[in-house]
Amino acid sequence: MRLATAAYNLDWLENWAQYEDKLARWVSDAAGQGADLLVFPEYGAMELSTLDGAEVAGDLERSIRAVSDRMGDVQALHSRLAQEHETYILGASAPVIDGSGRPVNRAVLYAPNGTFDHQDKQIMTRFEREDWDIAPGGPLKLFDTPLGKIGILICYDSEFPLLGRALSEADIILVPSCTEALAGYWRVRIGAMSRALENQCVTVMASLVGKNEWSDAVDMNTGTGGIFGPPDKGFPATGVLAEGALNQPGWTYADVDLTTIANVRRDGHVLNRAHWDEQCGRVETVTISSL
Repeated sequence: MRLATAAYNLDWLENWAQYEDKLARWVSDAAGQGADLLVFPEYGAMELSTLDGAEVAGDLERSIRAVSDRMGDVQALHSRLAQEHETYILGASAPVIDGSGRPVNRAVLYAPNGTFDHQDKQIMTRFEREDWDIAPGGPLKLFDTPLGKIGILICYDSEFPLLGRALSEADIILVPSCTEALAGYWRVRIGAMSRALENQCVTVMASLVGKNEWSDAVDMNTGTGGIFGPPDKGFPATGVLAEGALNQPGWTYADVDLTTIANVRRDGHVLNRAHWDEQCGRVETVTISSL
């Protein structure tokens, strides 16, 4: 299969038609390169808040609600594009108010047959906890598709090994991210690469990029697209299948074969995934040694 991951820049939108045209162009470009799965980044949907004007886009709480209110239309658009181009699409995540509680950070995976399902972020960053008041969402899911089994770890979630281990059956783990500084980008990238090593799978990181002075939430974004595997048989020695240029909007592509993933899990130079449980008894018996 061919994977496409986005370094995605936000735009100021004057009307809904501009958003439709933008998404159609991005999807068409990747599908035109033969992509079977497209990955957009975390909080890429925040540009929709501009449709309600500068006062709303610049206010944290009002921008959250404005974006959440448009998610029905967003889902219809993405579903149509996935069917039209016969590709899977992980849409950019958005704050979604689901019920009477606080919003969750939700990414939706769209299939070419018209079906879709979502994954909510599990662990909030300090900004999400202390400024946005974003709540942890529903449980982790494993999506069984013709492309293989797909898991999703949204940004900060990728930095937690036990969340990754819960998705150890996944062939591909998608990591949509939104990071303000270069250090944040590298934290998520290191997390994505670590999960690929531990699970002997492929991880796909998408990034929000660029400056947006109209927003207090996504005003500065650093990153690029990256596709990673274990540095082992059938994969590059660095574990990097593909990476884009830092902060340059566009798609990054890599071709992945499920057979290669199965082979490295069965007969890699190391077998991290199979040997995971050997840690368990040893970490419970740490002793203190005075020197």
